[in-house]
Amino acid sequence: MSIRHQIALTFINSVGHVHAKNLLDHFGSAEAVFTASPAALMEVPGIGNVIAGEILKTNALKLADEQLSFIERHNVQVLFYTDEAYPHRLRNCFDAPVLLYYKGNADLNHPRIISIVGTRKATEYGRQLCKQLCEALAAYDVLVVSGLAYGIDVAAHKESLHQNIPTVGVLAHGLERIYPPLHQPIAQKMVLNGGLLTEFPLNTIPIKENFPQRNRIIAGLSDATIVIEAAAKGGALITAEIANSYNRDVYAFPGRTTDTSSQGCNFLIRTNRAGLISNAKDLIYNLGWEETLQHKKAGQRQMPIGLSAEEQRIVELLKMSPVRIDELSIQCGLSQSQLAMHLLSLEMQGILVSLPGKVYQLN
Repeated sequence: MSIRHQIALTFINSVGHVHAKNLLDHFGSAEAVFTASPAALMEVPGIGNVIAGEILKTNALKLADEQLSFIERHNVQVLFYTDEAYPHRLRNCFDAPVLLYYKGNADLNHPRIISIVGTRKATEYGRQLCKQLCEALAAYDVLVVSGLAYGIDVAAHKESLHQNIPTVGVLAHGLERIYPPLHQPIAQKMVLNGGLLTEFPLNTIPIKENFPQRNRIIAGLSDATIVIEAAAKGGALITAEIANSYNRDVYAFPGRTTDTSSQGCNFLIRTNRAGLISNAKDLIYNLGWEETLQHKKAGQRQMPIGLSAEEQRIVELLKMSPVRIDELSIQCGLSQSQLAMHLLSLEMQGILVSLPGKVYQLN
């Protein structure tokens, strides 16, 4: 499949993520979109004369060539929506970008991914929480995602690197720059143990409108979003709201009622938009990551008899460790509604139990 045409698809005026996915579903590939006739294009839902005309122009392919030159020189990976390497969690989100630019070595489909977000004006309390959280998570083979911004974001990246935890920064601009420039040294280290990810092409500057778009990728990449210090307004609350809309877990550390830097966290907890955690142990329990002797012996269990093929597949996947419901859906190839039916049957038979955080394990 032509990377050139995949990139070009993102440069067509008036074609956003929804139209791009409709075109891909209809034609099967990005290359086929550009070779389609005007009549064929207008058979696609939402594609009229104007958009069909934009697709038939050649400037999108020329812009893609500029991107390809940079990509080849700087060892950038292009992750297209239909690629196996594209983040599976993000793909399940309705507004997932059709294409991502990635520089790094971390697995964006790592079994355990959390995002850590918070205020740009972090206090010592917030930085200590971040440090303690990353220290505890180091034993759980986790990938940490954040936005490389001032405050809690960069603290999360720094502490992750210090604990040898891979960490990915999601950018609100192209990969040819780092914003803020002060974070260039840590960004270079992240490429060696983690990575830098963006949906924005070369020469995209970090304008205000790009940051909420960036935040949806932070939320969509992760099993859970953890908010460490947030004011009453700001990007961290936007990320938490988006994570909730994706049916992902959100947790927040509370602060004193008089602390402006904790007003956002307290609001999320008070309005049931986030679960309260006071330490890493709370988070690990809620996500079902606790390693117990029972889990380690799970692989020795005999397969229960009388199960359907789908139920047998679910049991096999749960033998070694607990698994989140969205990951089960992907690995089993079942829709959420189909999977829920089988999970309920297995739970009623006493074969598995549900844990906090939409995680299942064998009983």
